[in-house]
Amino acid sequence: MAAQMPTDEKIRRADVVFWNEGARVRLSSQIQVFYNTWLAPEAKALQARSMIFNLNELRQLPLNELIAMASAAELRNAVGLPRAELIYELMRFHLGAGAQVQAAGVLEFLPDGSVSLRDAARSFRPCKDDPLLPHDPVRNHGLRPGQAVTAKLRLPRQSRENGRLVVDALLSIEGKPAEQYTAPKDFDRLTPLIPRERLILENNVNKAASMRVLDLITPLGLGQRALIVAPPRGGKTVLLKTIASSLRANYPDLDLLILLLDERPEEVTDFEETVDAPVYASTFDEPSKRHAQLSDLVLERARRLVEQGRNVVIMLDSLTRLARGYNANQIGGRTMSGGLGSNALEKPRKFFGAARNVEEGGSLTIIATCLVDTESRMDEIIFEEFKGTGNMEIRLDRELAERRIYPAISIPQSGTRNDDRLYHPDELVRVLQLRRQLASVPGWEGLEMLQRNIAATQNNAELLLRGLR
Repeated sequence: MAAQMPTDEKIRRADVVFWNEGARVRLSSQIQVFYNTWLAPEAKALQARSMIFNLNELRQLPLNELIAMASAAELRNAVGLPRAELIYELMRFHLGAGAQVQAAGVLEFLPDGSVSLRDAARSFRPCKDDPLLPHDPVRNHGLRPGQAVTAKLRLPRQSRENGRLVVDALLSIEGKPAEQYTAPKDFDRLTPLIPRERLILENNVNKAASMRVLDLITPLGLGQRALIVAPPRGGKTVLLKTIASSLRANYPDLDLLILLLDERPEEVTDFEETVDAPVYASTFDEPSKRHAQLSDLVLERARRLVEQGRNVVIMLDSLTRLARGYNANQIGGRTMSGGLGSNALEKPRKFFGAARNVEEGGSLTIIATCLVDTESRMDEIIFEEFKGTGNMEIRLDRELAERRIYPAISIPQSGTRNDDRLYHPDELVRVLQLRRQLASVPGWEGLEMLQRNIAATQNNAELLLRGLR
């Protein structure tokens, strides 16, 4: 400024004034004003650009921590917002400030043509903070429903993005860098084979007698399509849980997926606490549309894993409730006996029929429960439709359950197709001898005899060598 200008005029025109005389504390405060006005915004912007947020980790934070973050960001009405909306607003704020936000999830292709990134930790439940994937990367990489991706996000730029967070760039696809990913052969073009590699359920972790019974009566193979036919309170949930624990103990590399539909919330929690595997659940208080959406996405995820040569096991409870969900979700069409729609079983058949051993490598095993003796005509029709489609059937008996004989497996009515391909030839001879002995014993006494012999031996090999006594 001109030296001749009066001091008052200099102060009026200047953005910041530094006095070279007077108290030191006044000079410090003037410097702080200068920093806050000119330097601090640039420093904050630089700091924001260096910050990286993970959307999945943010979703796991307690609500009070999210509210504290919102308060620090000076977001209005943060306390009253629903959890998903609060996370969405936080991400919008940090993206607007220049921070990087990353998210991992599974792709869901919606009927309107859009593609969303769903979080597996929330059982793929649709939420407002789910990012949107543009069509260009889908076409460029040949992406399919159920694909697992990691992406960098951005704010919406177009009205068709409906104000949602949008994928700006794909970082990885199925664990590989996006630029190195090549789409594998489609699941429907893979060659299905009869199961040949056995999954042994007997183990030293839970030491369950029921698993030894299944190994002897209904051997399980990779690619099996297994049906557990059960009356109410027949012990199907406990049996399913024990099979899952045994598979995890014996085959830690197996991709085990638990799918619970129309289930009680406490049963879901019990599965999550006792089985070391991802549990995808839709409880009975959720709409049938949600059951269908979850089952579709879990199946697509399993198909994508098989395409990569992985061995996948889906444990479904239950096939009956899955069919009910699709039936309630069906629009139009004829209604048949029992209130079942003419096309209601089309997708459940596709789900159960997806189980197969694959010649190119990999397999999809499905172990599903099916309800009988429920006094529901619809449930009986559903069972009749699926009765001949599986290649393994475990029949639980109401009489055995009432006698408190567990596992309540009906030995004469249970079995596996082509089980000779799963046993060693020497083992098969002794297994057939054991089954003939059990067939000669009437009713529930056969299972009791088998359980006594199981309790008296360390393992099935010892039992087969010594025979029933």
